[in-house]
Amino acid sequence: MTGRIIKGIGGFYYIKVEDRIIECKARGKFRHNSMKPMVGDYVEISLDKDKGVIEKILDRNSELIRPTVSNVTQAYVVFAIKNPDINYDLLNRFLVLCENSNIHAIVCLNKIDLCTEEEKLEVKRKINDIGYEVLFINAKTGEGIETLFNRLENQTTVLCGPSGVGKSTLINMLTGKDHMETGKVSDKIGRGKHTTRHSELIEIKNGYLVDTPGFSTIDINFIDKDQLKYCFPEFNDYNGKCKFNGCNHYKEPGCAVKEAVEQGKINSNRYDFYIKTLEEIINRRKNKW
Repeated sequence: MTGRIIKGIGGFYYIKVEDRIIECKARGKFRHNSMKPMVGDYVEISLDKDKGVIEKILDRNSELIRPTVSNVTQAYVVFAIKNPDINYDLLNRFLVLCENSNIHAIVCLNKIDLCTEEEKLEVKRKINDIGYEVLFINAKTGEGIETLFNRLENQTTVLCGPSGVGKSTLINMLTGKDHMETGKVSDKIGRGKHTTRHSELIEIKNGYLVDTPGFSTIDINFIDKDQLKYCFPEFNDYNGKCKFNGCNHYKEPGCAVKEAVEQGKINSNRYDFYIKTLEEIINRRKNKW
């Protein structure tokens, strides 16, 4: 019997199989193999008196480490256009992570009531120039939400972005209910409700929306230094055209990417971010040894 993990809490996994959800535990062999089931996994399960056991994890098409979720096809990278201002360094980290995970990224900018039309156009141009679509939304009024909702069809979509940009409100708008705990402090557990504490898949529009814990920093230094250049779409026209095979667009002479930066064809701030990240990866590897 094959299904998909939609939630995992305390060693139990909740598997969607056709029109029902089955509570399962994983076989011990997964612990021994250092392979743990993830939300989003397609799995084969066996049943014993309505209790399920995960027997096999099927191959993953994509895998995110943080949030821990697999088989995502699309990411809404949510930032506020103002309050707080866009942290482009952090935005770049999310975009690189999506590229490395083979996930199609769409940048969604919330709180558009706080900026002028000119500011919107300038930000849109900046992000379009590096190869990403921008959608403007106002999660409080619902402006732009219908477009996001329609783009969920037949996709497994993850919402990611820093804290304080309206992700919780946006998920509520997309699902049409107070799915996430926002607002008042929970009397039962005695803590604020602005944080989602586990990842789960919400079935919507013939697909799934991944409800993920909010976080504001993201590590991409695990990416191989020779693979990092492929996480920058604007480099695609120049990869393979440098003087040396395997050029990482760093200190090598005759680099087509560096030439494109000098000619203004590639955003210099993005290139600087690439170099900074590449150096972090190289230094981390040195420190390991």
